[in-house]
Amino acid sequence: MAAKKLIFYGLLVFIPISIAAHFLHWGSVVVFVTAAIAILPLAAWMGTATEEIAVVAGPTLGGLMNATFGNATELIIALVALNAGLVEVVKASLTGSIIGNLLLVMGLSMFLGGLRYKEQEFQPIVARVNASSMNLAVIALLLPTAVEFSSNGLQASIMQVFSVAVAFVLIGVYLLTLLFSMRTHTYLYDAGIAETESELELADANLAGDNLEGDVVHKPNLWLWTGVLLVSTLLVAYESELLVETLEEATAQLGLTALFTGVILLPIVGNAAEHATAVTVAMKNKMDLAVSVAVGSSLQIALFVAPVLVISGWVLGKPMDLNFNPFELVAVAVAVLITNSISSDGRSNWLEGTLLLATYVILGLAFYFHPVLETVT
Repeated sequence: MAAKKLIFYGLLVFIPISIAAHFLHWGSVVVFVTAAIAILPLAAWMGTATEEIAVVAGPTLGGLMNATFGNATELIIALVALNAGLVEVVKASLTGSIIGNLLLVMGLSMFLGGLRYKEQEFQPIVARVNASSMNLAVIALLLPTAVEFSSNGLQASIMQVFSVAVAFVLIGVYLLTLLFSMRTHTYLYDAGIAETESELELADANLAGDNLEGDVVHKPNLWLWTGVLLVSTLLVAYESELLVETLEEATAQLGLTALFTGVILLPIVGNAAEHATAVTVAMKNKMDLAVSVAVGSSLQIALFVAPVLVISGWVLGKPMDLNFNPFELVAVAVAVLITNSISSDGRSNWLEGTLLLATYVILGLAFYFHPVLETVT
């Protein structure tokens, strides 16, 4: 963890570099790249601050905080892009986040964890509940597109109202999943909780630079971590402005499309800290927590972040509906299908991780060449 802490501290230097690049006009590519790198440590500190505040808040309120702010970085980037009118990029980033968490994060966790341990186990019942929730998410994303495809002359305003109605349903389901996991069926999630909490306490102490050596972990300073969360959030919002402002010009110069950028690049930037956490705990044979991070983040994107963006677009006058690119829906359906198939037995190994990673690479290539294929046809 010392190396991880050092990396996060080192990457903070890109905050002033990105600001200097913006004001000194070093070019869109430099601003885009440095802003993206600057968001990585800020996202990590936001996550750490949320966890520390959650410890003070108690298990119920703390769990709610983690469930609400778990994807705060992605939500901020998406809101900034939505306000700038980049609706298609926002939609692509949502599908990319779901695909990335299910295939890249879980794939890396199973692969690297499987190299160290021959076979790892996690709760199959929880996996099945998560699979059902992800199936609902696919249905919710698929039906608006199906309505648009099968209707002649459907007005955009009607699609917007339909999407807002679906968004409220999804938020309701998300709240019920929190009630299920935190109240009525907590026993399903109890496996390995004590060990997991000790791992997280040790990780947080190391990140903060504390030396435990058998001592009792001190209660976090609420005001300190609240300040860290506030400052990190403001900086993420500013860096997101720089990122979105230069996105179109920078990606064009780099030879990338808005679709590929939204599906592949932006989710990696927003999720990097979570990716590292999932892989780290998987390599410590805590596959329950790794699966929880990967699948839980995907569910939060589908059932909370996407609906919030739809409702926000409605309020801000920036039309955002659930009528997604059909190719994006196919990719999400493929990711959910293979993830549910692999995780249904509650066991994992390095080969299953390889299958998930291979699927992610193939989908990434498809998104990269997708515009070329369109041009050829």
